[in-house]
Amino acid sequence: MTPTSQTPAPSSNDPVGYAYAVGGAILFSTKGIFIKLAYGMGASAEMLLSLRMLVALPVYLVILATIIRRGDKSVAALSGKVVLASMAVGILGYYVSSYLDFLGLGFVSAQYERLVLFTYPFFVLLLGIAFFGDRMVWGVVPSMLVSYAGLLVIFGWNLAVNPDGLVVGTLLVLGSAITFALYQHLAKRQMVVIGAGLFTCIAMSTAAVCAITQNLVLSGPASYLALPPPIWACGLALGVLGTVLPSFLMNAGMARIGARATSSTAAFGPVVTIVIAVIVLGEAFTIWHAIGTGLVLLGSIFFTQAERRARNAFK
Repeated sequence: MTPTSQTPAPSSNDPVGYAYAVGGAILFSTKGIFIKLAYGMGASAEMLLSLRMLVALPVYLVILATIIRRGDKSVAALSGKVVLASMAVGILGYYVSSYLDFLGLGFVSAQYERLVLFTYPFFVLLLGIAFFGDRMVWGVVPSMLVSYAGLLVIFGWNLAVNPDGLVVGTLLVLGSAITFALYQHLAKRQMVVIGAGLFTCIAMSTAAVCAITQNLVLSGPASYLALPPPIWACGLALGVLGTVLPSFLMNAGMARIGARATSSTAAFGPVVTIVIAVIVLGEAFTIWHAIGTGLVLLGSIFFTQAERRARNAFK
């Protein structure tokens, strides 16, 4: 999925774009499962993030070298300014946002984390209005309230049953959602210039270097040699299934259908996470989880419908 030309203008009616976005959302949703498994084996957030990027970095470097060697049209658009901007956007979306999410998963369940992250389409809308000249769509406000009501239901259950670290974990994951929403807006502007494939390689490689450097400074090179094979396996899964494949799928989808439409496909993530978390991690799923999850998903459906009506009205 490395385009050989500059990315075409996005279309909200592109089924291939939606297929890419859905596939990326599902694969990204497995990330929390692997992280929670590795936490149970004693891994730190910094180590896991570096393992994820250590596995992913060679892939992006090989693809980057291939794109440059082929002399794709997107390479001609490269300049120092474009490269630095792509690197900065990559640090925001794949290092800062990921690190906040990894830290948050140390305090909250994989199900709850995925539902909190699931609200990032709302932040895509709000940031677009505040900073990127998007129109306000008042019809989505009720759907936002429904989704946040669902989060409050699950938050209340957790507060009553296991309140330790809940507020901190929620704020960390919310921070991850906000920074990723901002990333989507900024990334789309870079992909218009150099294409989804080239941008993804530059952005992810930069974020990987940041994550690996952080762990080397904190724990030293010897820390990798002391890791047991199961943690390395989790790192491999995070790198391939939770990073490389979904990042290209999401960015390719975003380039074809735009940031808002891509964010609206995220509904598949929480469902997959809940099923796996209950089966693999043994997390609780009570009537309150069902009600909260239902409200969050229902709000997302209403949000998508309201946005689609608004887009058609603005045409």
